[in-house]
This record gives sequence, C-alpha cells and structure tokens, in this order.
Amino acid sequence: MFGIGGGELILIIFIALMLFGSEKIPDIARTMGKAMAQLKNATNEIKSEIQKGAEANGIDTSMRELTSTFTDEVEKVKSNLDTNILPEVTKTKEDIEDLTGPIKRQQ
Repeated sequence: MFGIGGGELILIIFIALMLFGSEKIPDIARTMGKAMAQLKNATNEIKSEIQKGAEANGIDTSMRELTSTFTDEVEKVKSNLDTNILPEVTKTKEDIEDLTGPIKRQQ
C-alpha cells in the first residue's frame, strides 16, 4: 500500500492518535471519505461532459483506437530496444565475463 510497511503505518497511526486524539479520528476519516466521494463524483461529471461534447462535435473518442495507437507506439519502442540496446548489453556482459570469468546464477 503506497510503499508503506507495517511499522511505518503503525507509527503514522500512533502520531495521528497523539495529535488528534481518539475522539476526533473518526470525524476526520468521515470528512476525508466525503471529500474523496465528492471529488470522484466531480471527476466523473467532468469526464461525461467532455465525452458528450466530443460526441456532439463528431470527434471519435473510441478507446480501441486510442489503445491501439498506444500499443503500436509501445511495440515500436520495444523493437527499438531489442535491436539497439540488447546487442550492447550482451557485448558488455561478454566483456565483463572476459575480465572476471563466467557469471554464475544462484538457484
């Protein structure tokens, strides 16, 4: 959860209890929940208005078209990496093995 471990989470909860007290924590959580719900509703309304406006103006907002364009670009980058970067990495690995001996993988 957000890169926070159990120890850090317990420390944050402990500090929150020290600062606000056990009586105000539920009120703060409730207020934050309401704010998040309002933000989500506002975001959904904005998305729907943009989509309605795009459809009214004849702009095609097909998700398939957008995702296929994105997928094509990702594939181009991957192929570029495979053709340009991979040989360099292999050569560097071979150079290191020549200097130090073969690299053994732990199983």
